[in-house]
Amino acid sequence: MIHNTIRIRFTSFTMLRMAINQNIRKLSSNTSCLIKCNRLEGKVAIVTASTEGIGFAIAKRLAQEGAKVMISSRKESNVKKAVDKLKSEGLQVAGTVCHVGKAEDRKNLFEKTKKDFGGLDILVSNAAISPAVGPVLESTEQIWDKIFDINVKCTFLLMKESLPLLKCSNSPSIIITSSIAGYQPFNLIGIYSISKTALLGLIKATADELANDGIRVNGIAPGIIKTKFSKALYESEEAHDIAVMSCSMKRLGMPDEIGGATAFLASDDASYITGEIIIISGGMKSRL
Repeated sequence: MIHNTIRIRFTSFTMLRMAINQNIRKLSSNTSCLIKCNRLEGKVAIVTASTEGIGFAIAKRLAQEGAKVMISSRKESNVKKAVDKLKSEGLQVAGTVCHVGKAEDRKNLFEKTKKDFGGLDILVSNAAISPAVGPVLESTEQIWDKIFDINVKCTFLLMKESLPLLKCSNSPSIIITSSIAGYQPFNLIGIYSISKTALLGLIKATADELANDGIRVNGIAPGIIKTKFSKALYESEEAHDIAVMSCSMKRLGMPDEIGGATAFLASDDASYITGEIIIISGGMKSRL
């Protein structure tokens, strides 16, 4: 009888999960129909690593709210595909190849944005890597350097190099993509988690510095979002169930659900918010 009860509960949980996923897919497909805001009309945005996943969803939402958006990532074919898709929806976007670890690529990113759109109001630093899995102390020095170089150092460089353009804006804003793992490290991606904690500090330190220039600096901390990047955290049934059970809402997040919070932080609705991080995790535990 006990086994039958467990089996019934597991079957019910599986059916509930399927129903939730179906509803989320419907919600995601209808998102563009529900957006009526034009909070970012006349603004120009850069979103790094924006050809798929969270970055693409952010770029799309900013454009849907009226911003002109520069798409970027490491591969030209991916940039072209993303730009073509968004242009087919009537959105104002352009694109360029940018490996954030290359100084020339970053320089070109800002120059092309100024040339195509006339300036810059919003920088979304979203590029990150997690090339290895495993506990922190089992990782190599090379992996540590690679993760911190891209996730932390290059975020700092993008911020610094964006300042000449942002200081000319009437409502400049920087938004950094951190992670729920920055608050509660994941053993599977230990060093990545630490790099995301470092970004929380970067947000706090630079928000104070840049306030005198009228530049707001905020962050977002997504939970486990259903993207290719986070696949290791949910691809097996066991991992998926553990991830879902850690969320109060009992489901994974979808990329489009990150875009709205980012658009809010970039807009004048958040004009008195700086040095803050919005956690978008479905209720995963992060802090008191």
